[in-house]
Amino acid sequence: MQLILGSKSPRRKELLALLGYQFEIRTKETDESYPETLSIEEIAPFIANKKARDLLPTLTTDEVIICADTIVVLGNQILGKPENAQHAIEMLSSLSGKEHQVITGVVIASISKKVVFSVQTLVQFKALSTANIEQYVATNQPFDKAGSYGIQEFIGAIGIERIQGSYNNVVGLPTAEVFEALKSFE
Repeated sequence: MQLILGSKSPRRKELLALLGYQFEIRTKETDESYPETLSIEEIAPFIANKKARDLLPTLTTDEVIICADTIVVLGNQILGKPENAQHAIEMLSSLSGKEHQVITGVVIASISKKVVFSVQTLVQFKALSTANIEQYVATNQPFDKAGSYGIQEFIGAIGIERIQGSYNNVVGLPTAEVFEALKSFE
């Protein structure tokens, strides 16, 4: 089995490497829109499936692809990647002192088989100071991340009080679940 990671995310690359797999990166620009009729729980797997569907025609018979999409949900609002610094500050301010969900949808597929699942983690932020939020945003780290933060970065280190569920899911790939699902492709 030749493993393909269908993502440009350096975090997903690091997490998959932690599992000990050799893999290749293969990506294609994918429209990440989704029907408004989907429930919040259906959105991340739907987008991950679109990414996989776009790459399936490139697979050979011995290749397996992993595609993922992570969303941050506060109440019933999805917090995507910030458009600019002010938007990142607004998102982080809205997360301050609150609990939110991080949902990662994962698709693992070969030419003949597909497994789709999602993993949810609850994250509780303590109250964040404006100065700490602005300091973090000034690093430019939030701009490629749903919800404007990386749990493994400064704002996560100082601001997260607790998580319930998979830490790696919040980073961007639920490694334990991916490892188990890949066994069925061996």
